Amino acid sequence: MRATEENFIALIRKRKEEGILYVIDTWGAYLQSIVRRRLFLLPDRVEECTNDVFWGIWKNIDSYDSSKGSFQNWAAGIARFEAIDYLRRAQKEWQTVTLDGMELSSDDQDMLALIEKELSEETKNLLSCLTPTDQELFLRIYGNEEDPLQVSSELGITRDNLYVRLFRGKKKMRAYSVRREENGL
Repeated sequence: MRATEENFIALIRKRKEEGILYVIDTWGAYLQSIVRRRLFLLPDRVEECTNDVFWGIWKNIDSYDSSKGSFQNWAAGIARFEAIDYLRRAQKEWQTVTLDGMELSSDDQDMLALIEKELSEETKNLLSCLTPTDQELFLRIYGNEEDPLQVSSELGITRDNLYVRLFRGKKKMRAYSVRREENGL
């Protein structure tokens, strides 16, 4: 069966290769540009990351809901978050090299600083749609990997309230991220 605008999602859900090939042909350059924009410091990883984006679409197609937005925006979100994951992995690799007692060259140190700056800016942009208290929650729990129970007791909120705020915050960030991508940011 030949993939078209009307049936490519159904084909992917049925695990038919024609569906993902249609996505690659139709939105491949667009998704790669999103990845390239985020990974401009790591040009050797753009192709690998783009392939992982298509794998993510293939693997998570059941979570796509056309009533919540267009396929293009949903796929762009996958591309954006996959690229951010690549930046995080690269940052950890560079830090591991540094921790192993090896001396980094100035070029490598500059690269690590640029990666950290890019992640910091991306994180700041993503968290900007939240209240200051919720921003602190996200930074402490996901950024600093602090224990949620300890954070909730230090901030004087219940554990259930903390998880509700995290859930709602994630929802706000997803919506904000989609709006930014629609506006080409």
